[in-house]
Amino acid sequence: MVGYMPDSAEPTTGLTKDAGWEVGVRKTVGAPIETVWKFLLGDGLPIWLGRTTLSPEKGAAYETDDDIRGHTLTYTEGFRIRLTWQPGEWDHDSTLQVTVKEAPNSSASTPGAIIAFHQERLSGREERKIMLGHWKDVVEQLDEALSS
Repeated sequence: MVGYMPDSAEPTTGLTKDAGWEVGVRKTVGAPIETVWKFLLGDGLPIWLGRTTLSPEKGAAYETDDDIRGHTLTYTEGFRIRLTWQPGEWDHDSTLQVTVKEAPNSSASTPGAIIAFHQERLSGREERKIMLGHWKDVVEQLDEALSS
C-alpha cells in the first residue's frame, strides 16, 4: 500500500503555514525495520538519493552523481534521517525526511515496516506534483528491491 497526501483541485493542498509546500509518501514493506534501515543507508541509497556517501554527522555534506546536493540535518539510528535536498537545476533547497517505523500488526512471523518520505519547503504546487510522482516511484522501487 502506498499512502500520500492527495492531490486535489484545491490550490492549497500540500501548502502548510510553516513549511511551505510539502509532500509525503509512505509504503509498508514486508521486512523488519532493521533490514529496511540497513538497506536504505546501504545498497538502497542509490534508489532514493543517488550514488553518494551519506554521513550521519550533523552538517555533513553530500553530492550525488545525479547532481543532487545537501547536508545532514539530523540522524536517529534505525528511525529517521533529515537532509537538505537540492537538485542542480533548483535555485533553493528543500528538507527531506526519511523515516522507518514498525508497521501495524507486524510480528516476528510476519515482519513489516513503513518507509516514509516527507519533503517540505518546495517552491510551489507544480514542484509538489513532480516530487509526489518521484517519491511514489521511489517507494515502489524500494519495495521491489526489498522483496527480491
